[in-house]
Amino acid sequence: MIRFFIFLLFIISFVDARENPFFPSDGEVDMIITSNQVKKLSPLKRVAVTLPSSARTIQSMTITYKDLDGSIHDKKEILGNSIDWHIPLFLSQNIDDTASNKKKVPLKIKTKKFVKIATLKFISLYSKDNEIKITTKDKLLRKFLLVKPHRIVCDFRREIDIRSYEKNVKNEGLVTRVRVGNHSGYYRVVIELDGYYRYKSKKIADGYIFSLL
Repeated sequence: MIRFFIFLLFIISFVDARENPFFPSDGEVDMIITSNQVKKLSPLKRVAVTLPSSARTIQSMTITYKDLDGSIHDKKEILGNSIDWHIPLFLSQNIDDTASNKKKVPLKIKTKKFVKIATLKFISLYSKDNEIKITTKDKLLRKFLLVKPHRIVCDFRREIDIRSYEKNVKNEGLVTRVRVGNHSGYYRVVIELDGYYRYKSKKIADGYIFSLL
């Protein structure tokens, strides 16, 4: 019996066994397979991303993608560019002529000259691109910015008794509404905007210019 075990151990020592049968042997391809079912996805054509009105620069872009083995990774690109939040950002791939002829996202077209948006006997308002011009002979007493809705408030010196004036502005860029009301010793002009802005103002010969940032 002992001789039989010794003989069996002698035979086993000559067998070319793999140390770990769960790893591929030499010459085998190491392919990781997570599933035998492949989900068919529609190809990427075009995706539009709209940013809030407070956005002014795009710092970076991060794409999250899935690898062949099912693992999830992020690819980040540093950009650092100024943007116009009115215009959506597009991510596209393989856009053919048919796709480009489809209905496009409507964009706001900026005007090239000042357009009158509101007028009274003693004051008129104009807009162009990111600028608002107020023409008046009255002195600007104060100006400040309010939110909800985002609006510029200007007080001008004049003793006047007028009914409240209000006008909705359509398709004229950044201004959506103008309101004028009188107070003791001055009248107030409220310029409602289509989003969040900072502004700079300067005195000109016939009034004031407000540049929105």
